[in-house]
Amino acid sequence: MLQAAFREVHRSGFQGAGIDTILAATNVTKGALYYHFGSKEVLGYAIVDEVIAKIVHDGWLSPLLASGQPIDILIGIVRRISVRPEDIRTGCPLLNLATEMSPVDEQFRKRLEKLFLAWQEGVAALLRRGQSEGTVRRDLNPEESASFLVAMVEGYASLAKNAQDAKVWEVGIRNIVGWLRSLRAPRQSPKGRRPAAKRRVVQLGR
Repeated sequence: MLQAAFREVHRSGFQGAGIDTILAATNVTKGALYYHFGSKEVLGYAIVDEVIAKIVHDGWLSPLLASGQPIDILIGIVRRISVRPEDIRTGCPLLNLATEMSPVDEQFRKRLEKLFLAWQEGVAALLRRGQSEGTVRRDLNPEESASFLVAMVEGYASLAKNAQDAKVWEVGIRNIVGWLRSLRAPRQSPKGRRPAAKRRVVQLGR
């Protein structure tokens, strides 16, 4: 039921989603639907809490816990973002619902905010780990950088959906990856030695 409802909401938006369309896809009666969820709004909240939350968890939160250098982990996640035509056409379900429902339904807004905050905190925690390990620049603010990354991902998702063009997302991925690379800590030369290119050559004799 939730998967069928999610597909309809993702395709048509929550307000445009038809209960009859959802029921036809599941062979569930309207009485059974309202017995379990009470209203269309309660069904929508369940979609956020169970379906969209899992998408965020599987696509971001779980991969963020992988072993390896933090910047490499983030680049890998970004490069795995789907640019399939069907995904470009419908866009990011989290962004879609936030844009549509946050201004008009406080329960939707709170649930969606919780997912955005979990996403940002997951990225920030990974960047803090990189700073402690010396692989991420110490001058950056992990929380601000995390929110900027989320904003870039969702911004390019919106641009690609509006353009209905996967090339927009491909450019976005390249730009985001380039920005992530700039967050690496500069390489240090061996302690007590200058970089080879800058060492002074002293000749004896003549």
